[in-house]
Amino acid sequence: MSLTFLLIDDDEVERLKFARVLQKNGYTHKLIEAKNGEEALQHLENKEQLPDLILLDLNMPKMNGLEFLKILKSDAALKYIPAVILSTSNNHSDLKGCYEIGITGYIVKPLKYQDYEYKIKCLVEYWSINDLVQL
Repeated sequence: MSLTFLLIDDDEVERLKFARVLQKNGYTHKLIEAKNGEEALQHLENKEQLPDLILLDLNMPKMNGLEFLKILKSDAALKYIPAVILSTSNNHSDLKGCYEIGITGYIVKPLKYQDYEYKIKCLVEYWSINDLVQL
């Protein structure tokens, strides 16, 4: 199954790293990138091309990840899109707050590229076999 990922991260290196893992492993999934929550919401206005999975950093300018999640989960058309946090924060209050809002996963970005690649491969493989709500 081919998926569409919406990756929301203000760090260009992180966006390139994620795309590299997809390419290096031969994944043919579509990747849409946004630099912050506001940009992501603009993309989500087009209800005809919604992503299958949202991957979200927490610490971003303009609109941070928690602010974005609150808007996402309060929208009747968007709340079913699974959202997974990809963050450097291993703060328990961040983790708890995200799950309270309704995320489907929380991954702490490891420093070593090999560890990062392993986690992203597991994430992609997991969501590739899931049944997702089609809106």
